[in-house]
Amino acid sequence: HLQSRHSAQPLRRPLYDMFLLVLQFFAIFAFSTCGSYSGMFKMSVECKNRTESDLSIEVEFEYPFRLHQVYFDAPTCKGGNPERLFLVGDYSSSAEFFVTIGVFAFLYSTAALSIYVFVFDKYKENNKGPLIDLGVTAVFAFMWLVSSAAWAKGLSDVKMATDPDKVITLIDACNNEENRCREVHDPVMSGLNTSVVRSASSCGSAQAGLTGRQPPSPIRCEETGSR
Repeated sequence: HLQSRHSAQPLRRPLYDMFLLVLQFFAIFAFSTCGSYSGMFKMSVECKNRTESDLSIEVEFEYPFRLHQVYFDAPTCKGGNPERLFLVGDYSSSAEFFVTIGVFAFLYSTAALSIYVFVFDKYKENNKGPLIDLGVTAVFAFMWLVSSAAWAKGLSDVKMATDPDKVITLIDACNNEENRCREVHDPVMSGLNTSVVRSASSCGSAQAGLTGRQPPSPIRCEETGSR
């Protein structure tokens, strides 16, 4: 009975590890959602003199969210040329850190999954493979946690900086009660929200992998052999 229990363990562990890697593999696509994002919001400025109004001011922004480089033109409602205004904030550091960790995690998960599928016999010959796997997984679990927390804060700031109600306050004409300013279209942030949620699930699966990837103990092997 003991022998069958120990012989079944090597069969369960690779399946368990491969399941975790597949779970992480798909969760990593959360990073690509952030890296390929582009958004737009729209405002309108209706001047007292209707001929100077602009009812469709479109502001487009995208990854890596260097919003201080994003500009738009708004009417002054005083005649003459429109004024050029810039959004506020640079959130590229947290976004790029988030995506970079995702790229490296994607590459490692692909390589590890290939090893489990094609060369698992060499992987289990000694303790070096499981120990390396355990160490790398621990590093990625920590980096996922840090990058996810940084991007969650960055996303909150991006939402605030691209809120049309906030951006309208930058337009001088909107400070005059004779003019009417309003938002027309909010930016769609569902993809970015999903990236944060999926990254959290990635952290959970990586931490679960740490408990399931403990390298086999040589002492236990010797005891099994002696019995």
